[in-house]
Amino acid sequence: MLTGNQAARSFARPQASFWQIWNMCCGFLGLQFGFALQNANVSRIFQTLGAPLEQVPLLWIAAPLTGLLVQPIVGYLSDRTWTRLGRRRPYFLAGALASSLALVLMPRSPGLWVAAGLLWILDGAINVSMEPFRAFVGDQLPAAQRPAGYAMQTFFIGVGAVAGSMLPWLLARAGVSNHAAVSTGAAAVPDTVRYSFDLGAVVMLAAIGWTVIRTREYPPEVLRSFEDATPALPAPPPERRQRFSGVAWGLAGLGGLILTRLAGLDRELYLLFCGMLLWGLAQSV
Repeated sequence: MLTGNQAARSFARPQASFWQIWNMCCGFLGLQFGFALQNANVSRIFQTLGAPLEQVPLLWIAAPLTGLLVQPIVGYLSDRTWTRLGRRRPYFLAGALASSLALVLMPRSPGLWVAAGLLWILDGAINVSMEPFRAFVGDQLPAAQRPAGYAMQTFFIGVGAVAGSMLPWLLARAGVSNHAAVSTGAAAVPDTVRYSFDLGAVVMLAAIGWTVIRTREYPPEVLRSFEDATPALPAPPPERRQRFSGVAWGLAGLGGLILTRLAGLDRELYLLFCGMLLWGLAQSV
């Protein structure tokens, strides 16, 4: 690690060893493990808790919306954060704790809407960790080693996706019950799913905790001194065409919402037109 005095005369970002790259990317194993469990099992949880099949896609709207909203906000904030724990690692830790809690609670949800709310928390918390993890490679590695860093992330993504997706099946093969038990008149999520989510929480905390403990971050003044540091660019002024496009999208979304309400159309259209309205507002700002 470079000190502040060394930063004034040292401009080359140090090369990292294989194990240093391994340590900084290990957390992606936990993130993808959680995503795999979510993608493979949440629809099953919703249906076990009584969701009609045609409503399941509506409940899944959390996934794209949290990514759309959380990732740019967290990316912006983590670029401007510096604490005793570092710049990116506070987000790793906060996201891991919230994600693990949601993983444990979701298959034990007392009702459908509790499970839907926990999906929002889970997906949002994973995104809180994910974006700083991607930026972490750029912070820590010189340009020549960044492809190796992203390749290591991809390796952990693949391992986590396969292992997380297979885990309920492996537990069922080991003799764990894979049937929804009936408790107090309502169906309960199968043991294979509950235990898989518990193990997923452990894997997520362990993998991200390893990265938090085994890596250190460069202070901001040292990062700015590196020769491959990217200077901040001024924000471009808003263009009239972009604002006009935003107004058009916003009006189309608002009109669609009114039409859906007056004509009694499918409720799923509310999501489409709300998205158009929000996109228009974002373009107009």
